[in-house]
Amino acid sequence: MTMNMTRRVVAAAAAVTLAFTNPATAGGHQVMDEINFLIPGGAGGGWDGTARGTGEALTASGLVGTASYENMSGGGGGVAIAHLIENAESLQNTMMVNSTPIIIRSLTGVFPQSYRDLTLVAGTIGDYAAIVVSTDSGIQSMDDLLAAYREDGMGFAIGGGSVPGGLDHLVAASVMQAAGEDPTAFNYIPYDAGGAAMAGLLSGEIQALSTGFSEAIALADQGEVRILGVTSPERVPAYDSAPTMIEQGLDTTFVNWRGFFAAPGVSDEQVGKMQAAIAAMYDTPEWEEVRARNGWVNIYNNGDDFRTFLDNQEQEIGDLMRTLGFL
Repeated sequence: MTMNMTRRVVAAAAAVTLAFTNPATAGGHQVMDEINFLIPGGAGGGWDGTARGTGEALTASGLVGTASYENMSGGGGGVAIAHLIENAESLQNTMMVNSTPIIIRSLTGVFPQSYRDLTLVAGTIGDYAAIVVSTDSGIQSMDDLLAAYREDGMGFAIGGGSVPGGLDHLVAASVMQAAGEDPTAFNYIPYDAGGAAMAGLLSGEIQALSTGFSEAIALADQGEVRILGVTSPERVPAYDSAPTMIEQGLDTTFVNWRGFFAAPGVSDEQVGKMQAAIAAMYDTPEWEEVRARNGWVNIYNNGDDFRTFLDNQEQEIGDLMRTLGFL
């Protein structure tokens, strides 16, 4: 079984040409004075990079006057979600970044809320997943990694910036399953966000790391990791030296959506401004620079389309997690 649940969304998004008629966005005029980004994890993770990259593009293009950022770790993202709900009246200019884990952690009961308790703004990008090792590791390929795992068993640990049964764990489990191994039997060590997981890799606490491809690219560019495999159907131009899992004989693909949510009760007018700013952002060179740098795929869903997408993914991920024994 492969993790292909969002491939069709990527294909559909690639065929869509977005047309904007809102006069507030014409000519790149400012749509909002300010946006505050609420980030449910620590620095160095995929949520952090997505929020800051989006804020960079929005402000550099002139669509938004100023952007601020607040990292709020804890509870697998639940602390930030609860904060957004409980302080809704004072957070009218706030967008919380989230991604596939809001589905996973709601299904597993990590927190009691779900996306249904928030105001949906838009799904914006997709990020493939990757398995990496430190640059001084002797492991050069996925074949090497699997050989090391088969030799060392539970002594071989793969880490990730999410809880057991979370996104990074699911990706690693899917890779193990594609290799013919028991997807629930390997040693997975969870960390709070990508920065802490990377520290575990460099210290030798784990031998490999399951992470977002954009995070892997940044770490590889810094000379800290070697990317063994990426879950894209084809090599990604942003880092085309990284081989896919498929070309190494592992039939698994996955793309993790990321997007934004507002507090419950935010006015339609305010949500419309947020959506207009994000929609117009796609046509700016500032966004293209950020997107290409991170190896992201443009996936734009807002309003009812975003809700339908989330409803479908909740069903698909639930089915996958039951197959892998996580539910």
